[in-house]
Amino acid sequence: MSFNIGLSGLYAANKQLDVTGNNIANVATAGFKSSRAEFEDVYSATRLGSGSKVIGNGVRLANVSQQFTQGDISNTGNVLDMGINGSGFFTMSNNGSVSYTRAGTFKVDNAGYITNTDYTSRLQGYGVDANGKILNGVLTDLKIDTSNLAPKSTSSVTSTINLNSSAPVIVDTGANAVKFDPSKAETYTKSFSTPIYDTQGNSHVMDQYVVKTSDNTWKVYTLVDGRNPDATGSDPTLTAPTASTLSFDSSGKLTQVSTPNPADPANPIISSDLTLSNWKPGTVTNGVFTPNGAAANPAGVTISMAKTTQYNADTARSIPTQDGYATGQITNLTIDGTGTLFANFSNNQSKAIGQVALASFTNEQGLQAVGGTSWKETFASGIPGYDAPETGTLGSIASNSLEESNVNLTNELVDLIKGQSNYQANAKTISTQSTIMQTIIQMT
Repeated sequence: MSFNIGLSGLYAANKQLDVTGNNIANVATAGFKSSRAEFEDVYSATRLGSGSKVIGNGVRLANVSQQFTQGDISNTGNVLDMGINGSGFFTMSNNGSVSYTRAGTFKVDNAGYITNTDYTSRLQGYGVDANGKILNGVLTDLKIDTSNLAPKSTSSVTSTINLNSSAPVIVDTGANAVKFDPSKAETYTKSFSTPIYDTQGNSHVMDQYVVKTSDNTWKVYTLVDGRNPDATGSDPTLTAPTASTLSFDSSGKLTQVSTPNPADPANPIISSDLTLSNWKPGTVTNGVFTPNGAAANPAGVTISMAKTTQYNADTARSIPTQDGYATGQITNLTIDGTGTLFANFSNNQSKAIGQVALASFTNEQGLQAVGGTSWKETFASGIPGYDAPETGTLGSIASNSLEESNVNLTNELVDLIKGQSNYQANAKTISTQSTIMQTIIQMT
């Protein structure tokens, strides 16, 4: 009996050394989770149970369980390196065969798909529609789209403007009227320039000239590419835009913006916005306008004046914002904490091109390790639940980083010594039993 007990102890100690050795071997493996050998004692028993004086029959390996504790996140500088800070697993698909991993060492294959290091499995996530909206719910192979970003014509311009209330008045009516002329600085108080774009991504300059015509009253003249945006063909008013009038109250707040209405001269358009509804992109040569084949935004360009004030401070404008842009070529990729992949373009725009999905399991210990720092779903693990990072209990994505192995080398070296001692002690049990057997034989 003692021989069997000692042999079971040797076997158990050997397995403990195997597990410890495997942990030590993978101390530098990204996403690796350390294992622990778990043992249980063995007793002989009948259907009626075991007696109170039954001696154990040794030990056996009950389970090798992996410890899914968090590993350190280290920076690598590679944008496609992703570490999970928290719970969850990356989902990989190899022609429909799904596996799960914590190792975020990803590459791009020749078709643009994000894959593991040996290019055999593709990273799974959520795709996007034409507008860059994430399509949650259906997993797909994540792919980096390197196509150009199509241009967008400008539809709105917004800025914050202050007009100096103490600026001198420029009289524009009567016998001594000063006629507005964009080429003469003395005919206006201040000018502002804003780039706007047509449907082909061509850039145009929109100039706004403000003229203080009386106390609490200003006029605004708007030119695009140096011409009246409403003029076409050989119209003599190519540089004679219609002015809008800004009215302020005694506290310097804008009360209204009045723009002449060509369709109804008796009823001007009252709004806090200016609208370029008839602007057509093109060039002017010798006083003749020629379209360039592009078009302005079909809805026109709305210029918000709602944030305009008249205080005793310099006439100035904040940096304007406008929603148009030229064609853009992809320059780099960024990934945020939610796993959303953003393509950044040369026109200073960015667009979501996909989102990493994380899988979670009711029982992580039930996953089956299949090598390559990967696991497979089993009946014991339960079915996976998929969602975006930072959703519920799922962790966040750290781009340019990797999760290191969670192996504690100091603990493993101590376990190595303990395993060696256990092996020697069990070997001593067999040696002692052998000595006793020799003594018995010598007595006969």
